[in-house]
Amino acid sequence: MTNQLDDHKRDLKLYLQDAREAVLWKLEGLSEYDVRRPMTPSGTNLLGVVKHLTGAEAVYFGETFGRPFENAPGLWVAGTADEPNADLWARPDESRETLVAGYRRVWAHADETIDALPLDALGQVPWPPRLHLGLGRILLHMVAETHRHAGQLDVVRELLDGATGLRPDDPVLPDVAPDWWPAHRARLEQAAREAARAAGENVPA
Repeated sequence: MTNQLDDHKRDLKLYLQDAREAVLWKLEGLSEYDVRRPMTPSGTNLLGVVKHLTGAEAVYFGETFGRPFENAPGLWVAGTADEPNADLWARPDESRETLVAGYRRVWAHADETIDALPLDALGQVPWPPRLHLGLGRILLHMVAETHRHAGQLDVVRELLDGATGLRPDDPVLPDVAPDWWPAHRARLEQAAREAARAAGENVPA
């Protein structure tokens, strides 16, 4: 049983690290403007997600298990940020280098917690209702949360410069000529319009 739990922990750490690395590579090669600018009506941006995930790992693998991580961004959802969404964007005086370094430091801190404790070790989430949760549950949550945010950044990065994929050398797209994509997109648009008309919907001109 112990070996199975060790294997489970190792697998969860592997998936978490894959997501962490994906989040950071989405910033590579971009200007200060592009890593910060809002790309959705709610303001989703690349560097802000890095800041948010730093705060999340600091809480879940730090304070929750009595191992606080200093100078972590507060989380607005937890009531520890100065204003709504404060952890989801980078102020002009917050450098990319500082925020990325902070994210990497919190990885190391989190991994120390994960390595030191068994998966059934209980921690207390420090906001109401102050749930007692096991390390395994917390680890699973952070795998899911980090991959969810990495998926958001997949879309943001593609909108910025067309880059896709989990890693720089793996775009996870078919190997086709560049002029294939506009035709493919037009085909999808036509299929959507035909389905909408069949459903009796009005389709924009």
